[in-house]
Amino acid sequence: MKRLEGKNVLITGGSTGIGRATAIRFADEGANVAINYHSSAREAEITLAEAQKTCSIIREKGCGEMLVQGDVASEEDVKRIFAEVLGAWGRLDILVNNAGIQVKSPTHETTMGAYDRVLAVNLRGAFLCAREAVRHFLDRGGGGVILNNTSIHETVPKPYYASYAVSKAGIRALGRILALEYAGQGIRVNTVAPGAVVTPINREWADDPAKRALVEAHIPMGRAGDPEEIAGVFAFLASDEAAYITGQTIYVDGGLTLYADFRTPWSSGS
Repeated sequence: MKRLEGKNVLITGGSTGIGRATAIRFADEGANVAINYHSSAREAEITLAEAQKTCSIIREKGCGEMLVQGDVASEEDVKRIFAEVLGAWGRLDILVNNAGIQVKSPTHETTMGAYDRVLAVNLRGAFLCAREAVRHFLDRGGGGVILNNTSIHETVPKPYYASYAVSKAGIRALGRILALEYAGQGIRVNTVAPGAVVTPINREWADDPAKRALVEAHIPMGRAGDPEEIAGVFAFLASDEAAYITGQTIYVDGGLTLYADFRTPWSSGS
């Protein structure tokens, strides 16, 4: 039997990258998947086309699918997103907080507009969606699952990306608080922290052979990850196989957080 047979899932930022791979993997496991997407007017057509393509794949697998447009940084949009999903399906079993953006800038040159936007999408958005999911889980009873997509940079410093790293650290804290606060109501909350993964958000290095080689030199396993490898971890954490796991961060990084530079002894005490 498929691990998520008949479950209803909402994935924010599910049109591309890890979100898209997770949507398809959840459908492989038998889940109905609602894909949230949002983009600027300039990119709207491309994003919508990608989201529709993902829905077609899910439909071909025999699972329910729907698209819900909205900005997760907007409380009004988030409430509407949940109203649309619940109006169509009646219940939600799993939320995947995946939507995220990043802005590269030396910290002293970062504008408050850019800083605030990253935190609004990444951290405020995760909070708003988690809050609505918890409200629904409590109203209907029987618990539920919230999964957050962060990054190894929830703990590993990332110069030039202060707003991104701060937002990811905040999501980790949010997940642990929710896990503790609602464990007694059967609500599990866990976090997946990817390392270097080949996705559209990482095109700057993923599509440049020299930059990619530099990134992969720091990964003990010697390669970047694929979105499908992250999706597999989300599927496990969403399933009953992870029924006794809550409040945890699973690092999916090819060993990047082991600090590859320490693979050989170099200190005077070695």
